[in-house]
Amino acid sequence: MARITDEQVETVRSLVASIPPGHVATYGDICAAAGLSSPRIVGWIMRTDSADLPWHRVLSASGKPAAHLATRQLEQLRAEGVLARDGRVDLKAIRFPFTD
Repeated sequence: MARITDEQVETVRSLVASIPPGHVATYGDICAAAGLSSPRIVGWIMRTDSADLPWHRVLSASGKPAAHLATRQLEQLRAEGVLARDGRVDLKAIRFPFTD
């Protein structure tokens, strides 16, 4: 993986922080909005520096949460009114648009 700059970390953090309750975004959405080369970079940043962010609002492109966090993530989303069906969130209904 290419070296990740402090600026990229702060951009990802800012984008994640901007997702309002009741909405979600994908790693790919954040990657595109941040101008990064891979959603995996977003995943790495989220894994290492997101404890104070609404991390639970970031999902895979399939609408599924991370397997190791699925129960906790879906519970937090449910508390915000985001429902999942068969462990998957309907991205079309509640995806946060970073650009209009």
